[in-house]
Amino acid sequence: MGVAGTLEYFSDLLSNVKRRKKKKQMQTVALKVRMDCEGCERKVKGVLSGVKGVKSVVVDMKQQKVTVTGNVEPKKVLKAAQSTKKKVEMWPYVPYTLVAHPYVSQAYDKKAPPNHVRAVPVTATISETTMDDNYTNMFSDENPNACSIM
Repeated sequence: MGVAGTLEYFSDLLSNVKRRKKKKQMQTVALKVRMDCEGCERKVKGVLSGVKGVKSVVVDMKQQKVTVTGNVEPKKVLKAAQSTKKKVEMWPYVPYTLVAHPYVSQAYDKKAPPNHVRAVPVTATISETTMDDNYTNMFSDENPNACSIM
């Protein structure tokens, strides 16, 4: 095979490496889309099927949920769904077992599917106040002016 053949081999090998693109990972994007009829369903499904990289689109009319699977970016899918002039948002619900306090006012939603609550940030949890510290100091054994009942 000589020097020329070896150089040609390595040159082909390196040129093939440059041409390869990184593959996007398969993702599942869930959207809440307001749909009233089968025409709305077909319109949304048609638009989302046309997005580059989409493998499948599953529409659940009862829950108003659209699930898109493929090599896609969630922002592009959301933008394509918004082009249908429907009310669209990312799927806001998670199983209630994944939320620390599932029935705080921000999480509880009557429109949520069974066994699901709205996904809320951790800031919605119950927090202590400075008032609790005052009560604990008032009835402390270390406080000489504590309540005489103790």
